[in-house]
Amino acid sequence: MNLRKWFFLFWSTMAVGGVVTTIVGSIMQWTDPSFGFMGLQAASFNALMMALVGLLFGAFSQMGFFAYLTLTYIALSVLRKSYLWNALQAYTTLFALGGLAYLLYQDREQLNNWVFWALPLALALGAWLVGYMKVKQTNNHAFIPTVFLLIVVTILEAWPSLQGEEANTTAIVFMVIPMFVCNAYQIMWLHHLVRKQEKADPAVNAKPAL
Repeated sequence: MNLRKWFFLFWSTMAVGGVVTTIVGSIMQWTDPSFGFMGLQAASFNALMMALVGLLFGAFSQMGFFAYLTLTYIALSVLRKSYLWNALQAYTTLFALGGLAYLLYQDREQLNNWVFWALPLALALGAWLVGYMKVKQTNNHAFIPTVFLLIVVTILEAWPSLQGEEANTTAIVFMVIPMFVCNAYQIMWLHHLVRKQEKADPAVNAKPAL
């Protein structure tokens, strides 16, 4: 991963965040007339502000993605065995889904009654689908890291919308979906960028694990 490829991934992820956030926010505005971003009802202004917030979501997702890559490098250096790290990720993913369901269930009075099971289920299904596509393009070892990134890292990145007295379904949807899409975009692009470097370096022939 050289600097040019990193810049491409960085700016393209921010662009994805801006587009997805604007689309999600606009749909929410059309379906819920009371929804006004930052308390303002002007649609054009809201779209601009949502796009800017989406750029920040993309940058935040990028930080989380590279933090995960750094964590993976450290974990593999310590554990020495990739299957141990994958097992730990699998356990953490299941624990995170259960913890998310419990957290939302506790706040069911201020959230919709279906959120505590619908959100974890949607995250699990979406992560499984992206993980399946990732395996098809790389190898079987990429499934658990992909699912871990799309569930655990997405939950951590969207944590401000999931807890607190002002937590609500609108805020959760508005933040979780762009974060999930940005993370999915990055993980699906990573092996393409790495493979280009492998082709340039004949000494590297192994498939990327992510």
